[in-house]
Amino acid sequence: MFAKALITFCVIAVASSLSTLLEGDDARRIDFAEIERIVNVEGSTWRAKANPLRQNSTHAELKRALGTILPGDRDYIAPEHFRTEYLYDVAAPASFDVRTAWPNCAPITGHVRDQSSCGSCWAFSATESFNDRYCIKTGDAKTLFSPQDTAACCSGLSCSMSMGCNGGQPSGAWNWFTKTGVVSGGDYADVNTGDSCTPYSLQSCSHHTEPVPAGMVDCSTLPEYPTPKCYPSSCTDKSYAPGFDKHLAKSSYGVKGVNNMMTELQEKGTLSVAFTVYEDFEAYDGGVYVHKTGKSLGGHAVVMVGWGEDNGTPYWTCKNSWGPTWAEGGFFRILRGQDECGIESSVVAGDA
Repeated sequence: MFAKALITFCVIAVASSLSTLLEGDDARRIDFAEIERIVNVEGSTWRAKANPLRQNSTHAELKRALGTILPGDRDYIAPEHFRTEYLYDVAAPASFDVRTAWPNCAPITGHVRDQSSCGSCWAFSATESFNDRYCIKTGDAKTLFSPQDTAACCSGLSCSMSMGCNGGQPSGAWNWFTKTGVVSGGDYADVNTGDSCTPYSLQSCSHHTEPVPAGMVDCSTLPEYPTPKCYPSSCTDKSYAPGFDKHLAKSSYGVKGVNNMMTELQEKGTLSVAFTVYEDFEAYDGGVYVHKTGKSLGGHAVVMVGWGEDNGTPYWTCKNSWGPTWAEGGFFRILRGQDECGIESSVVAGDA
């Protein structure tokens, strides 16, 4: 009886927290033209671009593509374990990129996905980092793992109280991979092709890109999708010949510190990281991002693939889940070494 009451309390608490995130500044409209003016000055490390389709968008509209609970948030649950056995025998190179370090896995590590109008970034970040490490470990550069399986089925206490399109935590997903695993699953274009078990069923769309690429729709025109239904023992694509194909991770853990993050990237591959998105990030068009203006919109999770330096500015390279037409081919760079927007404070990974 006590356990049931505790679970009920936790569900109510998380729902209450997410509800709070959707209040307050939700009606605030964003002047992207003004953000562009402030950012694009001489000496700026990055470029902003005002999208007329999104001018005066509200916080509520832009939060659709966010949804990660961050350290310091009321419902944040820290990883159960942190990796501690690091050796620093070799100095880190000036630059590193998982895509070129393991070129045979570039079709996986360089593949940019799209979460659509759903706050499932946490599921994409964790699923993709596991997918990348699985390829690096096994050499399988064809199998895509399913963010939909993660978003739909990873929930409750076993997943740090993650709630699909309503937000969650990558650490919870990585823990779930060790106990339940994740099935194969391609993108929206792969639905009903027989190529994977549970492809992403929410329509791909253009995130902050103007003009909207041919054949696509702007994300603001789509509904705010509910979390897809969980299929715990079967594929959504019944024509997928291999059938239900769960892949389990061997471990999950948190990572602390810039040096440890760099070591992880070199040794095992990509990391799942989360950070605070401010209004100006929604206008990011390239360069090394440093927060300059605007209020917080919420937490967002992405995949970190490497690091480098641009005209003396050190940066991390990250892959977003807003499609390949966003920013730098679906990737972005953010200041390294200063915990910019918390990018170095919420890092998780594991062994494939």
